Formats: sequence, structure tokens, C-alpha cells
Amino acid sequence: MDKFIIDGGRRLYGSVRMQSAKNSVLPLFAASVLTEKRVIIRETPPISDALCMAQILRELGAEVSFRGNDVVIDSANACCHEISSSLTKELRSSVFMLGSLLTRFHKALIAYPGGCDIGLRPIDLHLNALKRLGVEIRERDGCIYCRADVLKGADISLDFPSVGATENIMLAAVKAKGRTLLSGAAKEPEIVDLQNFLNGMGAKISGAGTDEIEIEGVENLNGITYKPVKDRIEAGTFLIACAICGGEVEVVGVKAEFIGILLHKLRENGCKIHVKNDKIVIESNGRLKCNRRIETMPFPGFPTDLQAQMTALNAVSSGGALVVENLFETRFKYVPELNKMGADIEVKGRSAFVRGVERLRGASLTAGDLRGGAALVLAALGAEGTSEVLDLSHIDRGYYDLQGKLKSLGADIKRVRV
Repeated sequence: MDKFIIDGGRRLYGSVRMQSAKNSVLPLFAASVLTEKRVIIRETPPISDALCMAQILRELGAEVSFRGNDVVIDSANACCHEISSSLTKELRSSVFMLGSLLTRFHKALIAYPGGCDIGLRPIDLHLNALKRLGVEIRERDGCIYCRADVLKGADISLDFPSVGATENIMLAAVKAKGRTLLSGAAKEPEIVDLQNFLNGMGAKISGAGTDEIEIEGVENLNGITYKPVKDRIEAGTFLIACAICGGEVEVVGVKAEFIGILLHKLRENGCKIHVKNDKIVIESNGRLKCNRRIETMPFPGFPTDLQAQMTALNAVSSGGALVVENLFETRFKYVPELNKMGADIEVKGRSAFVRGVERLRGASLTAGDLRGGAALVLAALGAEGTSEVLDLSHIDRGYYDLQGKLKSLGADIKRVRV
């Protein structure tokens, strides 16, 4: 097990390029099963979630290799429709495999998916939608058994714009007979990326990025070489790091409109933001002001995956902030760790009341989930004294070489074996 040792108080300067989006790469891995032709996903970071997804594909019989910054997937010999519980419990995104396996093999067996412990994430939306496409589903002993001799297009309406359910429906309907019209779809940039990927393989999908997606089933899909969008959550994490520490940082690769609400909030804090093409520059000088209210919402609202990092920023800003988490009920598990550093945060249900303090103090911290762990790293970067952040396995799920990128900006951070 590794840990970070961070000596806080250093301002950040420089430029940092973003990795391909974790939340895009994982469904693209799942989509690669839909064809027997070779798929190459460019500039894919070897984060642990990607490595786990690669192992899932290997268990199905696919060949997966990391070559430099690319991943090469050949599913021609894939023949298995079952995914072991040991892998699905490690990775929430394994649920995407339901749609892909049903399209490829017309049956699937998968244990309930896991991932970070940030609360219940029911997959009823996924299962009910699959039933509309003609899938028979049985649940027993913690496993989901699905079968569909023929997938048929249907009109599907989601009660909530779930990213995972939207992507699973796209993967299940792409070769279904007839047309599928999905209403109430999620609008995230990663949805658009999946549409572009599938259309590049020969699919007929339109409407991604809006709340209505139309899918006309096709008979066959081809191979593809594809470069995913860059990671807007990683970009937001680095922008917030600079806001906390002070300095001037250029983030390269992410479109500003993908994190427009974050940029608005950072300007509200008192940061200066400059945008040119895919480059976002943030300047932070002196103590910032708290946001009065941050409320997580589906895209284009404030992303839940940046809630913890922004709470860390508000913890050291002037004034008070109310942070409301609407998507996951236990996503404030990192708060006691921030309070160990001297933060003044009170959690009541799905809300956190933040009273900004002058500065946090170094402490021994434990990352309990991916984004909460990132927030602890950011807090430690701006704190007085030395901190250690334990259990980096959570952080490794979504950030590749986080310490290296931060060091390139002037942070005093090192990774050591415990």
C-alpha cells in the first residue's frame, strides 16, 4: 500500500495536460465487445479502473493490450457472457457490460456492481429499460441473469437522467431490430463521446447531448481507432488545487463548456479565469471568498464528482457556504478527515455547512473514496505543515500520476510505499 506525503503551503505555477476521461474510456471498453474487429482507444491512462475493465474483457475471451498510451482490444474470440463477482464488485462501470453482452451473446450474467462506497446506486433504471427492449431478467444470490433471443427497439423514458442507464441503453439498442427512442437521457459530454465512438463503428445514433436520443439498429459494427474526450473532472481538480494554493495554472485539453458551472463558481470565489480554445488558465491570489451555495445536479449542473474538491476550497475561504449533494447520499464521508485538519464543516443529511477558516493544518488522512481522496490531497497542498494521505487505491481509480503532475506545478508531494 502506498501513501502521499505532502508538505503544504506552496503556490502552483505551470501547465498541465489532461488525460482521457475516465467516465468516457470505461463505456468505450464495454462497447468494444460489440464488434469482432480490432478497436484502438488512444491516449488511455492506466488508471486502476481501466485495468480492471481490461481484465473483465480478458475474462470474456478478448485480447487486451496497453501499447504506450493506447489500448488495443480484439474481441474476435470473446465467447463468455459471465463476469466474475470479484471484478464486478471492484468496478461500478462493469454494469455497462450488460448492454454489450446482450447485444453480442444475447445473454449475460453479472454480479451487482461495486466501486466507491458513496451510497446506494440502484440499477433499476438499467434493468427496466432492458426489459423494454425484450430482455428477460432474473435476480438471485446477488447476481443478475439476463436473456434476450431478439432485442427489439422500443420507446424508453428515464425517470432520472442517469449517465450509466443512458449508456447501457445505447449499447443494448445499437443492434436491436428497429428504432429505439430514449427520452429523459443524460446529457453529459461522455454520452456524446459514446455516440461518436459507436457511429464511427457504423451505428446510427443521434441526439446525444440532448434529453432525447434516437437509435436505429444496425446489423454489424466495424472496428475503430478513437481518441476520447479529455477528463473534465481531472481538469476541475487541478483548477481547484490552484484556487486553494494560489498561483497560476494552465489546464490543457478540456473544453470550457464542459465545466462551465465550475468556472462560474471559481470566479465567484474570486479567481480570474481565462479561456482560449482548449486551454483554461486560472489565477488565484490571496484568500478567496466562499460560495454561498453549491448544489450538485446532472449535467450541465454542478458535477457531484467535484463536490468534495470544492468543499475543500470553501473550507479555507472567507465566509460560509452551503453544499447540497443531490445524487449520492453518503458523499460527505471525507468531511471528518477535513475537520481533523481544522476545517469547520457540519453535515446534516445531504447538506454540509462550511464555515471558512484561515488555514488548515497538516494531518494523517485516509482516502475513503475517489473524489473525497482527491479533496484531501488538495486540502493538504494548501495546509500548513506536513500531511500524509493513506489508501491511494481509491485515488488511483481515476487519476494517473497525480503526484507527478502536481510536482510539475511546484507542489511538494511524494508517493512512498507504506
